Amino acid sequence: MITGSKIDIAHQDLTYGMVGGGPGALIGEVHRSAIRLNQGAQLVCGVFSRDRDKSREFGLSLGIDAQRLYISYEEMATKEAERDDGIDFVVVVTPNAFHYETCKAFLLHGIHVVCDKPLAITPEEAEDLVELSRRKQLLFAVTYTYTGYAAVKQIAHLVAAKAIGEIRFVHAEYIQEWLAEKSEEAGNPQAAWRTDPKLSGISNCVGDIGSHVENLVATMTGLRIKRLCARLDTFVEGRSLDDNASIMVEYDSGAKGLYWVSQIAIGHDNGLKIRICGSLGTIEWFQEDPDHFSVMRLHEPAQQFSRGRDAFCTAAEQFSRLPGGHPEGFFEAFANIYQAYTQTLTNLKLHGKIDDMQLGFPTVDQGADGVKFVSACVESSQRGSAWVEL
Repeated sequence: MITGSKIDIAHQDLTYGMVGGGPGALIGEVHRSAIRLNQGAQLVCGVFSRDRDKSREFGLSLGIDAQRLYISYEEMATKEAERDDGIDFVVVVTPNAFHYETCKAFLLHGIHVVCDKPLAITPEEAEDLVELSRRKQLLFAVTYTYTGYAAVKQIAHLVAAKAIGEIRFVHAEYIQEWLAEKSEEAGNPQAAWRTDPKLSGISNCVGDIGSHVENLVATMTGLRIKRLCARLDTFVEGRSLDDNASIMVEYDSGAKGLYWVSQIAIGHDNGLKIRICGSLGTIEWFQEDPDHFSVMRLHEPAQQFSRGRDAFCTAAEQFSRLPGGHPEGFFEAFANIYQAYTQTLTNLKLHGKIDDMQLGFPTVDQGADGVKFVSACVESSQRGSAWVEL
């Protein structure tokens, strides 16, 4: 009989609120669906739009009590902190420019936080959130989606076990076509805010998808970037922010890397690919086929590993939801991050402490690393692709 892996469900009595993610916002529904998939928490309050009427109407359509549909995130943080049944955590899915102040408001009121990436606009903002979450002893996750795939966790296990020897070189690319034309002037709301410096920050392409590359490579390999050299391009005429970037990196171990991120690569949908080259072999993974990855060892036949069919380590196996051959994708990866987060939060509520080494989700520290990476790429490009230390 075909059976799936057992997924532990967190206690349903956790509650959460959301800031952003209202009408027309793709990522808000992704977060809500991921949480529902685990039955891990109930949405009970929110501010879904800066337009008060739209926010209220949307919140009511989700079945939320009108008394817990707030005018602003400041009001929501204050009033939820005062309630005996106030939320356990907040999910922040606003445009980038509002992440810092929103997250900080909830941390100051003692509320745990999940924030979409990037964590903030500047390294200083990111470090402030790191320090504040530590001081208040609050659980803070940053939703780098692709780290939730079971195959990614298995690759990290193999790399750590030296299955391909010492890492020599990492090649990563994340290429899309959706901004090959000036979509921000054609009624695409996602393009409009991402290419607007007032909402997106100092970078579009590197901040939006390059930050995923930085985090995913770090998760798979454990390598930290020592310095980098970047060239950010803006190919579409009249656009304010980058839509393509080439980045050379040197890691603290002495390994080297090359990243290409682009949103003007015609013919590519969401082409995130990672190649990790070691002294004994290479591992290759492609996000558009996330259940499989290849391992090529020196003087041995190439192997393909399949989630659900092949035995994975415990840390990867516990996030496998379906039998082999039944594809798991973007929603499941997101749900795996929330599964790890809500289970950890439940343990924190029950026992008053957690093991930082056992966290199965991207942390605020990793979010801060991502912000530093984006900032260094922009600085390098502005300085004529000079090498910049991280």
